[in-house]
Amino acid sequence: MTKVLILGASGQIARHVIDMLADRADTEMTLFLRDASRLGRNAPKNARVIEGDVLDTAKLKEAVAGQDVVYANLAGDVDAQAASIIEAMQGTGVSKLIFCTTLGIYDEVPGKFGEWNNREIGAYIPPYRKAANLIEASGLDYAVLRPAWLTDNDEVDYETTERHEPFKGTEISRKSVAAVVVDLIESNRALGGRSIGINKPGTDGDKPAFM
Repeated sequence: MTKVLILGASGQIARHVIDMLADRADTEMTLFLRDASRLGRNAPKNARVIEGDVLDTAKLKEAVAGQDVVYANLAGDVDAQAASIIEAMQGTGVSKLIFCTTLGIYDEVPGKFGEWNNREIGAYIPPYRKAANLIEASGLDYAVLRPAWLTDNDEVDYETTERHEPFKGTEISRKSVAAVVVDLIESNRALGGRSIGINKPGTDGDKPAFM
């Protein structure tokens, strides 16, 4: 039985993860979010729901305790949220963390697309970079995800790059990112302190095709 805590469970990628893991006898989910009504569905049979704020470390510790994996897909003050998650995990002895950030946090996006990406989202990158720095220094067994620009395409089609490799492609479906998350959750191996870029093959260009 794998016990997974999903932080930000009402998010669009998180909803795909929940669908992929729904009603599985070998997986037990805890769905953590501020407002349960935002799930937009009844919780699967293998899930329980906790309303709470990730910045409430005491409540977060209660949710983290006993989990095998913590998956965070958050927005807003992601650096402060990362610090709270790390504190809760260190305080409960839970070590596996999958944390979704964004592309560009290491200035790893090359060429004209990298320049365009920095113009479009440059102001949002520093908190994600700080969150990644905190996670990398935490001693946890982590995987930081860096997806390309997100689409709602109903497909699973992706390739990945590692921490010190140039980023590839310009876009990726949310469902594909969810598939990466599920693969990491299901793995019996250590996450290995990876930082994983995710893109759809063949989408190289100066900007995403839908922009």
